[in-house]
Amino acid sequence: MRAYWQDVLKSIYGISAELTRLNGEYDLNFFAKGDDGKNHILKVMHVGCDVQLVDMQCKALHQIKKFAPGFPAPFLVPIPDGRGYASMPDAAGVMRHIWVMTALDGVSYADFKPHSLSLIEFLGRQIGLLDKALEQFAHPYLERDFKWNLTKAGWIRPKITVLTNPGRKAMVSEVISDFEALEPELAALPKHAIHNDINDYNILVRGSLTGMHEVSGLIDLGDMVTAPRVCEIAIAGAYVVLDHEEPENALAALVAGYHSVHPISAAEIDMIYPLLRMRLAVSVVNSTLMAEQTPDDPYVTISQAPAWRFLEGQKIDAGLMRARLRCACGFPVTDAAPRIHAFLNAERGNFAPIMGEDLADAPMGSLSVAASTTPRNPFDLSPQEAALVGQEFEDQGRIWLGYYAEPRLIYTADVFRKGPWKASNRRTVHIAVDAFAPAGRSLHAPMEATVAVVENRNMHLDYGGVVILSHKTPDGDIFYTLYGHLDPEVTTTLKIGQTLKKGEAFCKLGTPAQNGGWSPHVHFQLALTTDGMGDDWPGVADPDELYLWQELCPNPAALLNIPDAKTAYQPVEMETVLEKRRVHFGGNLKLSYENPVMFLRGWRHNLFDEMGRPYLDAYNNVPHVGHAHPRIQAVAADQLKRMNSNTRYLHPAQTEFADKVLSKMPDHLSICFFVNSGSEANELALRLARAHSGGKDMITPDHGYHGNTTGAIDLSAYKFNKPGGVGQQDWVHLVEVADDYRGRFRRDDPDRAGKYAALVDDALDEIAARGGKLAGFIAETFPSVGGQIIPPKGYLAKVYSKIRAAGGVCIADEVQTGLGRLGDYYYAIEQQCAKPDIIVLGKPIGNGHPIGVVVTTAEIARSFSNGIEYFSTFGGSTLSCRTGKEVLDIVDDEGLQENARLMGGRLLDGLRSLQKKHNLIGDVRGFGLFVGVELVQDRESLAPATDAADYVLNRMREHRVLIGTEGPHDNILKIRPPLTIEEGDVDMILEKLSGCLSELECFSPC
Repeated sequence: MRAYWQDVLKSIYGISAELTRLNGEYDLNFFAKGDDGKNHILKVMHVGCDVQLVDMQCKALHQIKKFAPGFPAPFLVPIPDGRGYASMPDAAGVMRHIWVMTALDGVSYADFKPHSLSLIEFLGRQIGLLDKALEQFAHPYLERDFKWNLTKAGWIRPKITVLTNPGRKAMVSEVISDFEALEPELAALPKHAIHNDINDYNILVRGSLTGMHEVSGLIDLGDMVTAPRVCEIAIAGAYVVLDHEEPENALAALVAGYHSVHPISAAEIDMIYPLLRMRLAVSVVNSTLMAEQTPDDPYVTISQAPAWRFLEGQKIDAGLMRARLRCACGFPVTDAAPRIHAFLNAERGNFAPIMGEDLADAPMGSLSVAASTTPRNPFDLSPQEAALVGQEFEDQGRIWLGYYAEPRLIYTADVFRKGPWKASNRRTVHIAVDAFAPAGRSLHAPMEATVAVVENRNMHLDYGGVVILSHKTPDGDIFYTLYGHLDPEVTTTLKIGQTLKKGEAFCKLGTPAQNGGWSPHVHFQLALTTDGMGDDWPGVADPDELYLWQELCPNPAALLNIPDAKTAYQPVEMETVLEKRRVHFGGNLKLSYENPVMFLRGWRHNLFDEMGRPYLDAYNNVPHVGHAHPRIQAVAADQLKRMNSNTRYLHPAQTEFADKVLSKMPDHLSICFFVNSGSEANELALRLARAHSGGKDMITPDHGYHGNTTGAIDLSAYKFNKPGGVGQQDWVHLVEVADDYRGRFRRDDPDRAGKYAALVDDALDEIAARGGKLAGFIAETFPSVGGQIIPPKGYLAKVYSKIRAAGGVCIADEVQTGLGRLGDYYYAIEQQCAKPDIIVLGKPIGNGHPIGVVVTTAEIARSFSNGIEYFSTFGGSTLSCRTGKEVLDIVDDEGLQENARLMGGRLLDGLRSLQKKHNLIGDVRGFGLFVGVELVQDRESLAPATDAADYVLNRMREHRVLIGTEGPHDNILKIRPPLTIEEGDVDMILEKLSGCLSELECFSPC
């Protein structure tokens, strides 16, 4: 059959091509790969196909090309007589209609990931352009009787008996009823030709690892009908929301994109969600009917699953969705909203004071992420902290106010989290104004009101007593105010439906024992509608959904008789900070990620941005025992209350720190030098080696990094060999990194450790040839910037033997690997069975405080003690020594080395499981929480997948997981979190990484 149609394509269209069969429900579809490099689609319509169906599609393509020349639609290839299609017999002599169009680049939306909100908005724009192009298109076949015409979807009402599950039947019946209620409005809308079947297989997407993802085509016009354009949006939306992590935001992005190029009305927007649900109802009823006719076809029932998951599993309120779509398109949240705003602004200054006094001069206090350190643990606001929230702002009993739209970290209950992980999205933005005053303070109705809700919500950190009042404007519009954290006696003094006069006292502020556990205050919130919220309003919003919640619950300052600006929180603007950074800092000060992130708080292994969004820190090894550790804070604060001086004066903290450091060291190392950075430590180690050996030349592995001082840079090929680097000094000799995955000696070679060590001999020969003298050998025990390399066991011991035989000193840079990070080993030298002459420690030992340590032998220390004083102003300061010792004590006291072993094992096991599923993972290596994942284009050539690693890095950041990339080709994912990481966090890393790797698989054919 394929050969027959191949000949037809050649004879009629003059196209010589190799045909490949494509999927198609009724018709024969072929991809034609042209001998001339041009590709086409050959469509052979099913037997009995109405020629008008083909004619309609061909003419519609012509219309699109004429009125939307930039739209990604295929070009129709006419036959010699100019017609868009031909009719001819197939190989069996049966008449078929055939037509040819150009092939479009891309893969189907169903097979493409990620379905980002930006891609969905792009899709909305393309659909809007398509509908604009088809507005004036007419064809008789558009008016056929067709079950997929959404305006006639009521045909399923008598068919729902096919649904045997009573719950499903009732739900679909409710969807139909909602549809029937809007049918008169739908019928009154203008109609024109629409695509009518923009499903995930009729959308083509083109993307690359480094470029923008875009819709490259909307195909298959066979279901076109005449209908209101809102049906087009609803049908496309029905496929966009299926199995999407954020269905509401996905639909909002689609509608906003459409509206941006083909504006729709608020009335049309209000119909979208009920029509979307009706389309899904038609789909499940139709597929159930088909399953009765073809019970042996599993595809029929499988295709129902996503629709049922959405209809049954998504608790999306239609009222809130209506409001969300309106806000996404810039419409008022309700038709009454502009009138209510006008009333509130006109009456500002005339409302009764709700606190019984003028608040114009009331001070403001900030509980924001930027301004407040409450709670200490952003995942667990303690009862003590809650009862004291804001007390630092108290001023002799005066009322003080908390900001509207302020991001806060005090909302720690699980109800505020929107996913299974600690770093999942959470609601943080306060969408009310707080007024703090002593318990017992009376509150007054700002205007005439009716009691709508009065309850005692007595769960911890809930509202306690809460009242909702409804108010009516002179125009008859209703709005609402909420008062939370009240004395629950209000439930006995107020009744639902009771009216209140302007200025009437109706409740009192509760004590912490009465108001949910909070410091006495009122949460005062305004709502322009309760449609979709009911009685249980969210008082805190997701920062990514403020476009909705600030419209539903705007700033209530007018009701307090004060300007909006007084209570409106002014966030720290990342763009402002970024621009100032560009002005005030050097251009080579790098920011991580394509879209930088700004962090204002940290806790253990999590960071929080300016809006309170949490991120899992799986990258930063500096906070070794976790961000903002309270013990370190306490020690530092205590010492700063006392004094902070240097090693010219005696202090027990210095020797206590030295004792603690040496307790973890090999016995032959007994002398400590304290400095203020790893760079300074390596600089000192270089001086020690030269002083003891009498030589100058150093040997070091390629692509190493030891700091940013002059000497450290000279030793760091990672820096000096970069474009624009200073280049290799004649006294620096590089040896190949002992990488047994990618290097010249691989894991199948049992002698690889010795062979890599033997490469040092060449470097020693170079030194002799230039008449130099060896000072020593320096290496990161496990090269980190070189790619999280784990050298073959015994490699360093063999190297050290050669170096010592040549009179050199052996330096182990343990900045990245020391202090228990490896789990099984406190230092990496233990795994290598090596005994260095000098060990260098850096940033992790200070957990953010600038410290470095050099530990060496008494003999080397004597060689350095040549009468010239060695002094570092801040090295060995009392503050640094107490901080460093506390870090080491915490590692021991909290069992963090064991945690690194357990969590590292869980992580490495999970990564190796991912390696079996994803060919991009060439190698997984590491110990404990020092982990590298090398991405390769294929496992034979080991060609580095640099772009893929960069893609994963940035996508993981979008998933709120911070990792890094390293290696000469930047193709190794670096994972090295603080040692406090927990099981759930490891599982989050694995799940999100697996998703990112799955996304990558769709790019190769694009």
